[in-house]
Amino acid sequence: MTGRETMSSFKLGLGILWPACWTALPIKMAFAMLFMAMGTIHLETKLGITFLMLLMSPVSVFAFFVISLGVGFHFGEGVGLPLLFLVSIPVDIWALGLVARTVFLERLRLEPPDSLGVALWVRFAVAGALYLPLLWVIESGATDLARSIVKSILDMDMLKGLPVAERIGLEFTAWGSASLLVLIALTYIGLSILGKLVEGKAAAAQPAGDNYQGLISRWDMIRVPADQSLMLTAFTAAGAVLSILFWMVLPVSTPHPHECCKPATVAPAPPFDPQKSLSKGEKVLKDAEVKIAALEQKTAEDEKDKLEKSKGGKEKAGAKDSSAKSDGKPSQATAGKPAGK
Repeated sequence: MTGRETMSSFKLGLGILWPACWTALPIKMAFAMLFMAMGTIHLETKLGITFLMLLMSPVSVFAFFVISLGVGFHFGEGVGLPLLFLVSIPVDIWALGLVARTVFLERLRLEPPDSLGVALWVRFAVAGALYLPLLWVIESGATDLARSIVKSILDMDMLKGLPVAERIGLEFTAWGSASLLVLIALTYIGLSILGKLVEGKAAAAQPAGDNYQGLISRWDMIRVPADQSLMLTAFTAAGAVLSILFWMVLPVSTPHPHECCKPATVAPAPPFDPQKSLSKGEKVLKDAEVKIAALEQKTAEDEKDKLEKSKGGKEKAGAKDSSAKSDGKPSQATAGKPAGK
């Protein structure tokens, strides 16, 4: 029994797609960061994970355009999105070729055919363009159906008294579990389809004539370039160019304050001096005591002036009354005498 006969289609598809995704992801993320700094990619915040999943998969090159144009789902805007997926094509071809040759030698014990990376990329891209939009539609419909069913169940009379927090948690758990199961099933089917495509390519391959040690040496040397100095120089130069471009275009997307809106210069606060603070506090207390004493003295003088004014008013009123009485007595006496006298 050969290694190819013991591997299922799902394992074969997963064994090639998953390592290829993570092999090509760092290179593609460098270009993604560069395009974002240039301002050519504008993504929805909630769709960051979706964008990452599409970016890390070789099967999503054509599926991105099909979902955007056919299904009408809006990932973002900017010319950087299609440009990024076009740049990712040679990176995905290289990653698929590297991983597929390793799998063919180590697991299937087969001689890798020529242009294996290009052949697998074409098959994976076409399969993704057909299957990923279908997966998107089915998963969206299943999620909407699960939400409506869970909502109708929670609206029943026996569950209307459920608290709000428990209701929200139960609702999310119910329809999220159903949606996750559908996604797992569709992912299994998709990986099995990719495995069938790899099996079709492996059926035409010749068995490897080397022993196991020879095969290990061959697939191990696949990862080692023939000219290591040239490869190291090329990677270093590419990284330096991308870094320089990134820092050159970064100020375009970084907001800067205008000249008229510069913040006011604030002088640094002096260090805290306890002795100075205590002397200042004592001075404030002494000033407060002097002010309080002055206020008390002024209040006492005002009250004294009021008393003197009130006493003077009473004396004047008494003098007026006595003068009025003295003027009234002679007039009465003269009025009482006879007119003849």
